[in-house]
Amino acid sequence: MQVRVLGCSGAIAKDCRTTSFLVDTDLLVDAGTGVGDLTLDEMARIDDVVLTHSHLDHIAALPLMLDAIGSRRTQPLRVHALHATIEALRAHVFNNVIWPDFESIPSPEAPFVSFHEISVGQTLQLGTSAPKLIEVLPAVHTVPACGFAVRRATGGAHWVFSGDTERNAPFWDRVNALDVAMLIIETAFSSRERALAERSLHLSPAVLADELAHIDPGKHYPIYITHTKPAETEEIMSQIETLAGRQVAGLAQRDIRWLKADGILTF
Repeated sequence: MQVRVLGCSGAIAKDCRTTSFLVDTDLLVDAGTGVGDLTLDEMARIDDVVLTHSHLDHIAALPLMLDAIGSRRTQPLRVHALHATIEALRAHVFNNVIWPDFESIPSPEAPFVSFHEISVGQTLQLGTSAPKLIEVLPAVHTVPACGFAVRRATGGAHWVFSGDTERNAPFWDRVNALDVAMLIIETAFSSRERALAERSLHLSPAVLADELAHIDPGKHYPIYITHTKPAETEEIMSQIETLAGRQVAGLAQRDIRWLKADGILTF
């Protein structure tokens, strides 16, 4: 399985794109601004999108992508999301004010997009040429949110994505029961902004350490840091490195890496 990192920043700037991952060629995990790096042909090959939540940095490219490739498709693009996320998209994006209602364009019988409700704990099977199982994991954020664990339908280890989250014990209970190939976890703010991180239900380096301490001691896999704010990325990664050097539980002897856009993750 291959995961192409289209975007992994917490905001935009030169060379910084917001959250979006292309799994193989047909599954999009979140639809941030990184989707804009895909060609029209690449966008047209995507059949399913799974969304972690409704915040703009995770859905910004979805309406624009539909406008770009909707007429090239023979079937609606299937968007899978929590009930609250779908309702937010209908009310605030595809409302014929901010953007056309592509659930009824070009016709209600043959729309450009269809929405499919998911719930935490559910496992979806998506993809035809390379079927994948996507388990919906819990997240703790300012709006209803989730993460995902993705693996081949035929078996193998999981690519795990936390989504946007703060402290989240149920997430670790489930992750520790999985065969994990790699973990993508957010750390949006530096320690200097810890109060803002807590208020906005994001992680900062010390809280990240607390969370990673939940990983069973016998489990080892690469841990990629995502969703860093562009102005704080170097500070965040330096603080994580310092804490790891001090042998802080959760970070000591862990394989911690900064996730970069345009990267390809294979497992």
